[in-house]
Amino acid sequence: MQEITGIIITLNEEANIADCITSIQQVCREVIVVDSGSEDRTVAIAESLGARVFLQPYLGDGPQKAWGVQFASNDWILALDADERIDAEAVAAIRALDLRQTREDAFALRRKNFAGSHWVKAAGFYPDQVTRLYHKQRAGYLPKRAHSSVAAEQIAPLAGHILHHTYRDYAHWVERINALSSRDAWAMYERGVRPSPYAPILHATVAFLRKFIFKGGLFQGLDGLTVTMTTVFHAYMKYLKLIELHEKQGPKA
Repeated sequence: MQEITGIIITLNEEANIADCITSIQQVCREVIVVDSGSEDRTVAIAESLGARVFLQPYLGDGPQKAWGVQFASNDWILALDADERIDAEAVAAIRALDLRQTREDAFALRRKNFAGSHWVKAAGFYPDQVTRLYHKQRAGYLPKRAHSSVAAEQIAPLAGHILHHTYRDYAHWVERINALSSRDAWAMYERGVRPSPYAPILHATVAFLRKFIFKGGLFQGLDGLTVTMTTVFHAYMKYLKLIELHEKQGPKA
C-alpha cells in the first residue's frame, strides 16, 4: 500500500460513495471525505468504510478539494470525485510508483466518461486527461470555484483510467447541466463577472464550434451531436443564469 491519502468531496452521494472509497482504498493508506452537508447516508456510509469525514460548507470546486489536504497524513494526494473509480490498470500503475524517489510533482490519468453503461468518446470526451495524483507540497488545486484542476510543473502520465460514471442516463445528464450551470453562474457572480445580454448566445456559439467542428463532433454520429448540444445548452444556461443573479441580487459588492 502506498503512502497516499485519497480525498473525495461529496454532497448527497450515497449511491456512489461506497464504490468510490473501496476503489481508492486499493492504493491509499488513508481516505478523507469532505462533505458539504449531505442529507442522505453519505457520511454514515463513508465512516463505516473507514474514511475520515470532515464537514465543510461548499467553497467552490478548487477550494473545496484543497481544503481537505490540511488533514492528510501523507504528502501524496489522490483526488477523486464520488462518481469516479480507478480501473485495475491504474491500480497497478500507482502501486508500481516509487513515490519517495520520483522527481515528478504529479501524475495524470486518462478518464473514461459514461452515460449509464455507455462510454462516451466523442467531441473531446476521450481521451480526457486529468491530473489527480500529486505531492501536496509541490502541487495543488487552483483556487477556481468551477472546473478547477491541479497545477504542477512536472506531470507524468500513468497507465490506466479513471472511470467517470458521469450520468446515470440521459435524463440525469440534463439534470446535471441544470445543477452545474447554476454552480458556474454563482462562481462567476462571486468573481464579479458582469453580465451581458449577448453572452449566452455568444458562448453557446463558441461551444458549438469547439465541439462540433474543432473536436470533430460532426463526424462522430449521435454521440458527437449529443455532446455538442449538451455543451451548447450548458454554456447558454450558465450565462443566462448569471444575468438572472444580477437581476435578483444586484451587482456583487
